[in-house]
Amino acid sequence: MRTNIVLDEKLVKEAFKVSTAKTKKELIHRALVEFIKNKKRKNLLDLFGKIEFKEDYNYKSMRK
Repeated sequence: MRTNIVLDEKLVKEAFKVSTAKTKKELIHRALVEFIKNKKRKNLLDLFGKIEFKEDYNYKSMRK
């Protein structure tokens, strides 16, 4: 999809500094992918008290 938008130049410069993107198109694409991933990720605080572990659950055994 082709679109024209006005971007905050300071934000664009800072984004280029912290990424490996070479073009604005690549930078925006990566930003959108990251935004979507973050929004889909379940907030851990929302899960507080909703997960029940078995009494014999040993998380250390899974580290092996």
